[in-house]
Amino acid sequence: MRILYVGPLWYGCTCRQRMEAMKDLGHEVVPIDTEPEDVSKKQRLFLYRIIRKVFGPLDLAGVNQQIVSLINSEEKHFDIVWIDKGVTIKAETLIKIREICPKTILAHYNPDDPFGRKQGLEWIKFLKALSLYDIHFVPRKVNIIEYQNMGAKEVVQLIPTRGYSPNIHRPLPVSDQMRKRFGGPVGFIGDYEQERAELIFYLAENGIPIRVWGPNWDRRCKLSHPNLKIEGKSLWGDDYAKAICAFDINLGFLKKANRDLHTSRSIEIPACGAFMLAERTDEHLKLFEEGKEAEFFSTKKELLEKVRYYLEHEEERKHIARAGRERCLRSGYSYHERIKEMLTIVKDLREGDQ
Repeated sequence: MRILYVGPLWYGCTCRQRMEAMKDLGHEVVPIDTEPEDVSKKQRLFLYRIIRKVFGPLDLAGVNQQIVSLINSEEKHFDIVWIDKGVTIKAETLIKIREICPKTILAHYNPDDPFGRKQGLEWIKFLKALSLYDIHFVPRKVNIIEYQNMGAKEVVQLIPTRGYSPNIHRPLPVSDQMRKRFGGPVGFIGDYEQERAELIFYLAENGIPIRVWGPNWDRRCKLSHPNLKIEGKSLWGDDYAKAICAFDINLGFLKKANRDLHTSRSIEIPACGAFMLAERTDEHLKLFEEGKEAEFFSTKKELLEKVRYYLEHEEERKHIARAGRERCLRSGYSYHERIKEMLTIVKDLREGDQ
């Protein structure tokens, strides 16, 4: 199929991994990057962050104009316009695509939650355009009825909706130097949230050495302890995979603002052949068998008990980590398999409309 792919395509972004999977599957993909390097720099400016809170995200890359210009100029139409987290895509743009290419399927993939808490104006453009898409892929069940109530034509949740990239998320040999640079006994890689910080601090207070990578921790986390090391830096690509492999235990916290029941991390950690201890949810339990392919917790007491146990039982921990990777391979959790399933659904939808 011929696909116009619109989304943030910087190195390490899962959106780019999904696009690369489409290419690997043999589809003709024309990309439009919503966050090129010059835009990413502007988005980090304090003034832009203030403007974004007041007006919502701005189309600094001129993506709406790029889409319409490309659609107008192409002699051969696209089978699919695939938009990944279209927070800057206007309803008028989708209407124009439909006028020019009435048979093209408008598909939206959303890794986040437009109806979650504290979203503000982040999703204002998307919500206005929501009903114009032919199909939405969402990562949580609760979104299905929410999208439908906003006029969505077709809403699909796959478990998992997220995936892993075989070129990035794979077992890596861990040297002493690599462990010193990235890893340690217990680690978490991800954005700051208050609930996460409290659990991490609880572990540190109870004698567990823990290291944290990810954005906003150095700026927002007010908790400190000798057992807690906050790097204040994000990791992407190979460095991200190296850190996962270099931790004995990788914590899998969910994003409460997104009401997540599984995340990209839920798949990426086991895909690296690393040990994951994550929050217990129905979706996590569907993805991995507890105690055999991953471990889970529901309370901070259970979290501490399992951290202590698996730090002391190395062989059992490694066996579970290997089984977790085998489950990823066996059950088709890669983005290649996830995208293949989604595009099959889109193809059936397109053929049904003809």
